[in-house]
Amino acid sequence: MKKYMYVVDYWVPFPASEYGGLITLIAENDTEALELLSNEESLQYYNEYGHLIMEKIVTATKLELANDYESGIIEAFCT
Repeated sequence: MKKYMYVVDYWVPFPASEYGGLITLIAENDTEALELLSNEESLQYYNEYGHLIMEKIVTATKLELANDYESGIIEAFCT
């Protein structure tokens, strides 16, 4: 089963907000990436701006991994 490392540049532009961040995670596909991010407590603005995340997941940098790693968030820097 292929897995990918996602580098998601998540930014909510002004005037809606100025929140955002850079999130690195491992997932099998875009749907799993969204599930991981929607359950992540550290993404404190998800409830207000979560509808913008899927677009960022689809356009994220995705790197295919050679080995099987556990899906999950590796690092999340959010402002």
